[in-house]
Amino acid sequence: MVRIAFAMASEPATVLDSAAKPAQSERWLLLIHQLPAKPAYLRVKVWRRLQAIGAVAVKNAVHALPASEQSQEDFEWLRKEISESGGEAIICEARLVDGLCDADVRALFNAERDSEYTEIADEARTLSAKLKGNESSDSRAELKAQLGRLKKRHAQTIAVDFFDADSRISTDGLIGALEKTLSEDVEQLMKEPASKSENVNLKGRVWVTRIGVHVDRIACAWLVRRFIDDRAAFKFVPPRDYVPEPNELRFDMFNAEFTHEGDRCSLEVLLTRSGLTDQALIEIAEIVHDIDLKDEKFGRDEAAGIKALINGICADTRDDDERLKRGAAIFDDLYAVFRRKRTAKSKLEG
Repeated sequence: MVRIAFAMASEPATVLDSAAKPAQSERWLLLIHQLPAKPAYLRVKVWRRLQAIGAVAVKNAVHALPASEQSQEDFEWLRKEISESGGEAIICEARLVDGLCDADVRALFNAERDSEYTEIADEARTLSAKLKGNESSDSRAELKAQLGRLKKRHAQTIAVDFFDADSRISTDGLIGALEKTLSEDVEQLMKEPASKSENVNLKGRVWVTRIGVHVDRIACAWLVRRFIDDRAAFKFVPPRDYVPEPNELRFDMFNAEFTHEGDRCSLEVLLTRSGLTDQALIEIAEIVHDIDLKDEKFGRDEAAGIKALINGICADTRDDDERLKRGAAIFDDLYAVFRRKRTAKSKLEG
């Protein structure tokens, strides 16, 4: 059973004994409602409104949003609609104390957003496939209209992505690539000089990425320390609104120097930009791509096993430095395997 300490949204929340209070606990707004049996469409209407504002169900007829003025306003409008339709609803401000923890609820939000980003990414790939070899102005105009609708849906998902779901980065890259391809100024863009990130010195830098590293970020950090700068320092920051300091390079985050581009994951981009052509590294990048983008582009048999290992590390520790350390051991072993295979193949061919 989930036990929740709460107060009405218009009053201060009840304070529990300080010894029992977890550090930096989240505040949540809960909408607890009961709908009449008729009209039948009311349930669908309420469900759609909950989807639109990004709320998630934590229990039957109990939906949550992170506490904020906007969240309270969204819930108040919905409570009003429910009451006017003959139902009952209250809004509570809550702190979770048992049964569910804050991380569990954040995971519910991210699972919902990841699902939405995945659908958007699939549609973006479909549009990209249609665009290849389709040069007629009418067709491109229709594709632009479809992209406009997709961008609107993408923006709506971002607006309710309260905890920065991992799939946003890859979806941003796909949408950005489509925009660039469909731009009327694409030829001019192709003539522009390479971005500054391709020409910067990569040694002696502080590499910055989002907290809560997973497979792509772990692999990028491994590549940097193993093949670019063995003394590289890493810094983990909140994903939004971070302003880099001098001598910092960002990777796999919004507006980063090295991040997803089109259907390429951050490791693929970093590998290309750093000029590394080792075939073993390319194979590792294909595995990371298949895990991170979930599109099975390369169909790597190793992806499922590496994914399970990385998931195990991330489930066991939330310490990002520890994740990098343990993940590096996996990629070291994987690299050794691919190097041995390449060496054996070369000897046979020789």
